[in-house]
Amino acid sequence: MPNLTQLELQNLRHLIGAHATIANKLDDFSKQCTDPEICNILKQDANEARMSKDKLMSFLK
Repeated sequence: MPNLTQLELQNLRHLIGAHATIANKLDDFSKQCTDPEICNILKQDANEARMSKDKLMSFLK
């Protein structure tokens, strides 16, 4: 894999941080909701955000 530029690294850092924040917020929302269907949707979305974050982090390896 070619070396990443400083701008690409900075963009990755922002995207990784954003996905982590989204995952945490969705987890918090899922703990507060009372509708089981919506809770499951929020948990799924949180897991997808975590998987996206992990995929982005793989570019740093």
